[in-house]
Amino acid sequence: MQNQRNTVSSAGAEIMSQQFDGNSVFPRGEKNEAYAKYFTGDSYLTMLSMEGVVIGNVAFEPGCRNFWHIHHQGGQILLVTGGRGWYQAWNQPARELKTGDVVHIPAGMKHWHGAAPDSWFSHLAVEVPGDETSNEWLEAVDNTVYFKATGKEV
Repeated sequence: MQNQRNTVSSAGAEIMSQQFDGNSVFPRGEKNEAYAKYFTGDSYLTMLSMEGVVIGNVAFEPGCRNFWHIHHQGGQILLVTGGRGWYQAWNQPARELKTGDVVHIPAGMKHWHGAAPDSWFSHLAVEVPGDETSNEWLEAVDNTVYFKATGKEV
């Protein structure tokens, strides 16, 4: 299935982004200390499910993004719940994300995601089940790549 976008209007998404502080229908949660070494900036994590399908609510402060990473043997689905952010797959143009967007990330795809420089951002991260799934954390997304992706070149 290809990446999808629901029908939240641009104006509605912009209003939600301006008022958004990282709390959505799911709480922002505690500072994400366990994975802080894989993020530039501060993120917050609330685990919603650890049984069957692993689902976490991740909130990013403005400018926060995770490092490049790869999900092996399962992939990941992102369900955007608030704010404005970005997703980029390796050697692909970055994609702006707004409330209601869905991103399907196949197993083996090197990618990153995070907040816009001027907006909080949150998503549900759904780990696609598979045999012997794992996550490989890679290098940080440097400022040149991040600001080019977000249209704020330095």
